[in-house]
Parts: sequence; structure tokens; C-alpha cells
Amino acid sequence: MTERTGELTFKGNPQTVIGEKLSVGDKAPDFSLIANNLSTVTLADSAGKVRLISVVPSLDTGICDAQTRRFNEEISSLGDNVVGYTISADLPFAQKRWCGNAGVENVVTLSDHKDMSFGDAYGTHAKELRLEQRSVFIVDGDGVIQYVEYVPEIAQHPDYDAALAALKETAG
Repeated sequence: MTERTGELTFKGNPQTVIGEKLSVGDKAPDFSLIANNLSTVTLADSAGKVRLISVVPSLDTGICDAQTRRFNEEISSLGDNVVGYTISADLPFAQKRWCGNAGVENVVTLSDHKDMSFGDAYGTHAKELRLEQRSVFIVDGDGVIQYVEYVPEIAQHPDYDAALAALKETAG
């Protein structure tokens, strides 16, 4: 498995990221993640729909909370052809508690805690912290990545405007 250094920091401290970086035009890797109800969710489950995949280190932090709430609010007006996922290494139970407290209903939280396979496949597995690198992916209905952002500092927000513009363009 590829390890990348120098592309991610946590409060200025360098971190190692496991996995290859993905690019626009790449086929999105399938994944198998755990939902709040402990069911398994795969990318293939939403085939034919546009997917916003918002990746956060932990929902229990301010920036991750804000990121998830922002995307939850924005996708509510985009119709049934758009699915929103928030992926973290938090336990499904913690994600369920957070969603209940935050009133988030438009994005589905998914846990990569079990084996970090999403992080390894999407190049977001922050090795030293065993968390996900903050990132955003827009995947079209055919499973092709239309937008990618890997945020270089864990304590920074993604470019919401660019991600949402790409999402709206992809969703048509």
C-alpha cells in the first residue's frame, strides 16, 4: 500500500496518508462501510445517482460538524438524484448519536472504523491518527469522479463553493 508524506498536516505536524490519490476522471472505487443501523452500504447501492462523498476525521469536532451540516443543508434542494455520504472512522454508534443531536437527515453517515478500507482505496487514511483526511469527492451516476479535494491541513475547511458548484453541475 502506498504511503504519502508531506501532503497532510495536523496542526502543522506532518502526517502519513495511506493510499493513492484519486483524480477527476478516475473510476470511483467501490466501498463497503457500516451505516448507523449496522447495515453495510456500498457505492454500488447508489449506482445511477450523483454522490457527494464528504470525508471527515471525526464528527465530534467543530470543523467536521460544520462540514457535515453544510453539505446536509445544501443537498436538501438537489432532488432524489443526489445522495450525500459523510464518511469518518467514528464508530457507527457515535455517528448515530451525532446525527440525532444535530438533526442531520439528508446525508448518510458511514463508518470506516472496521478496517479503514475506504481510506486506503480513496487515499484518505491518516496513518498516525487512524482517522480520515478531510476530503470531498463528487461521483457521477456512472461511478466516475467529477471533483476531488484533499484538504492539506486537518484543521481547515474544504472549499465548499467549489465542491457545491461541481455537485450542481454534475447533477445537472
